[in-house]
Amino acid sequence: FTQKAGQSLAKWAYSQNSSRNLCLAGGVALNCDMNSQIKKLPFVQKIFIQPASSDAGTAIGAAMEISNRLGEKTNFKMTHAYWGPEFSDREIEAVLKGAKVNYQKVDRIDLEVAKLLADGQIVSWFQGRMEIGPRALGNRSILGHPGLKGMKDKINNQVKHRESWRPFAPSVLDDYGSVYFNDYSSHPFMILGFDTNKKGQHDLSQAIHIDNTARVQSVVKKDNPLYYSMISEFARITGIPAVINTSFNDAEQPLVCTPKEALKTFFGTGIDCLAIGSFLVKKSEIKNS
Repeated sequence: FTQKAGQSLAKWAYSQNSSRNLCLAGGVALNCDMNSQIKKLPFVQKIFIQPASSDAGTAIGAAMEISNRLGEKTNFKMTHAYWGPEFSDREIEAVLKGAKVNYQKVDRIDLEVAKLLADGQIVSWFQGRMEIGPRALGNRSILGHPGLKGMKDKINNQVKHRESWRPFAPSVLDDYGSVYFNDYSSHPFMILGFDTNKKGQHDLSQAIHIDNTARVQSVVKKDNPLYYSMISEFARITGIPAVINTSFNDAEQPLVCTPKEALKTFFGTGIDCLAIGSFLVKKSEIKNS
């Protein structure tokens, strides 16, 4: 019903304005299946979905409306959602020391995490500015190998503590999106579903839905260079330019925001490693110490 209602509204909007560019917002615009069906309508050429598509995102619209009323000219284009708080290595290390955990500082956190993921480890990734909206987009994420059999069940059972049928999403280097998805177009916010082809169903088996669709996050270097580099290193090792990406939180908990919250969730779940700033915390080393 939601999909049909969304398509009907899109058709009505097109009848009122012949623009083939469609923008969506509001809580229902977080429905990936509906958005995908709207995108397939013949008159829709481009689609933009505001990543904080709920009451939380109204501040953005209010600011843009006032700016427009004041006659201000802006070329702002929302290509990422990294507008939340961030923490320096100094602040992070103070929390790690205060928690009395073993950790190490590494020169290439992207390379070290790529190796861990390729080895089948579950890694929590806490980097840069937090995302706005409900989707983890590579700064407050839990990551896994998208083609390793059993990884989906392992994360659901040991980390997210939720039903086994619940799927994850792939973060895919934008340049390789068309390798895995039909009618692919760049979409950085993980609010749009794509049909996977045979290669996608093989390489990304742990990050696609039962109907062989995937809620894709396109990763572009200029918007998140560290995340892009980590996935590139993972691709160099495994041949797969994508990772499983799910939100860094436990069941019924909000997305972690601070280093202290990251540690709490890390130790309260079955995550193997925590990559936080330039620091790496491994549970195996804690157990062996």
